[in-house]
Amino acid sequence: MTLPHPDSFDLLSPEVVQDPYPFFASLREHAPVYRVPHTQVRLVSTWDLIDEALARPEDFSNHLTGVLMRGQDGRPELFDMSPLGAAIQAIATADDPEHAVHRRLVQPLLSLRRVTELEPLVRGWAREAIEPLTADGGGDWVEAAADPLPVRAMARLIGFPDEDRMQLIAWSMGGGAILAGTGRLEELAVHRGLNDELNVYVAGYLKRELKAQSGDPETQILAAIVRGVHAGLIDTAYALGILVTLIGAGGESTASLVGSSVRLLAQRGDLQDDLRARPQRIPAFVEEVMRLETAFKGHYRVVRHDTELGGCELPGESRLMLMWASANRDASEFENPDEIDLDRPVPRHHLGFGRGTHFCVGAPLARMEAWVVLEELLERTRRFEIDPDRPPAHVSSIFIRRLDHLQLRVEAV
Repeated sequence: MTLPHPDSFDLLSPEVVQDPYPFFASLREHAPVYRVPHTQVRLVSTWDLIDEALARPEDFSNHLTGVLMRGQDGRPELFDMSPLGAAIQAIATADDPEHAVHRRLVQPLLSLRRVTELEPLVRGWAREAIEPLTADGGGDWVEAAADPLPVRAMARLIGFPDEDRMQLIAWSMGGGAILAGTGRLEELAVHRGLNDELNVYVAGYLKRELKAQSGDPETQILAAIVRGVHAGLIDTAYALGILVTLIGAGGESTASLVGSSVRLLAQRGDLQDDLRARPQRIPAFVEEVMRLETAFKGHYRVVRHDTELGGCELPGESRLMLMWASANRDASEFENPDEIDLDRPVPRHHLGFGRGTHFCVGAPLARMEAWVVLEELLERTRRFEIDPDRPPAHVSSIFIRRLDHLQLRVEAV
């Protein structure tokens, strides 16, 4: 069946935000490198072309200097982020060699060994979050668990106090909203205000630690970053950028994973039963969630100079958006790409955490959190389902695939 052309879709519409997959399928079929009308932003949607773009860092930079937004006429336009300080490119948006330096500073603190040490604490938090849902026969999964747990875990690893977690949740979600693409300029200003508050908060802790050096750089990311500053590896501006990126991206992406995992299970009682009987299959399920409901739908690249991709001419300083969420459903790469399949030969073969040198540094933490939360939820329930009186909805964003709310009905053990 021939799909409608991408031009027939409104990229910023609520319909495409809530269900982007018909649009992605149209992109793959008709325009794998698709120019968003009235902009110099192109969406790259197939596995092979994204793979090629990732292999060409000399042509495509990770720097984040502009994002889509809704113009005053309602159409997409590019918002130049440079005046907002986006020239400080930290970790996820940095290019090598700077990116490699940033990554080396934080990766040991997010290693499988360190994450495993944190698991008992995360398991306790998960039980605390689930207990009211089982006692009350349901509730909002996003409010109870999906949003707070990931931010709480990342804050712990960084070295921020647990009592600040509720404010950190609000700040971290606000930062992602700047990239949503669906808001107008005045809405971006509000989200920018939240991001400024987060920067002030993080800068305060950074300043104190730079002076006191009281933290343990073997267990706290903040202390490890400060050690890097004192060693001359990075300056304080980059230190601040790395910390803000970790609390924002680390919180929001895992919130997406934890929310999407439970939404998919709530729609499949048979799959709940399977995972209760065989909990060793939970990791494979989590990988399928990352593939099917990719947390970050795409990431931007800056075209360094005039070049081409997929036969399309790309002017220098134009932008690409590598659509991970589309490539993860590419039928040329996956059999039955729209289906949950726990028996795929290589479960981790997907772009849910990116790929290559910019593969998500927090992937071990995100996986552990999702495994633990699902284990605890399945163990403590006979069945959970979506409340038909309040269907779930995703936040309005072309960037993040994160639930705004997920009201559950829960039958406890």
